Amino acid sequence: MITDLFIRYVEHFSFNVSIFKEEYSIIFIFLIIAIILALVIAVLSYTLTNQKPESEKLSSYECGFEPYEDTRHRFDVKFCLVAILFILFDIEVVFLLPWSISLSQLNLLGFWSMIDFLLELGIGFIYVWKMNALEW
Repeated sequence: MITDLFIRYVEHFSFNVSIFKEEYSIIFIFLIIAIILALVIAVLSYTLTNQKPESEKLSSYECGFEPYEDTRHRFDVKFCLVAILFILFDIEVVFLLPWSISLSQLNLLGFWSMIDFLLELGIGFIYVWKMNALEW
């Protein structure tokens, strides 16, 4: 009885290992190659470059000139608002790619859930446009 359970467990475990080898070994190889490549690029960029920065490069403004105005003047936050809205809508649109690829395998709930998501995204975009948040 115990041996039968052990044999079933070993067969089940070997089946899972073979699935792992077939399905995930390519991803694991790509991950190892990416890590090695990133390390090689980082080490080469550090060793091959000239590590003697000038005093201008070490200053607070590395562009080489002093600021025009006082640092306590009013700052327009429209640029930051547009950047935040871009990131928000960009991340939401990223959800469209997996949905469009798996659309043929989804049921009606998955389809209408994304349609609802797109409607809410469109309503949010119209609201942002009407509030003139995208104007410079």
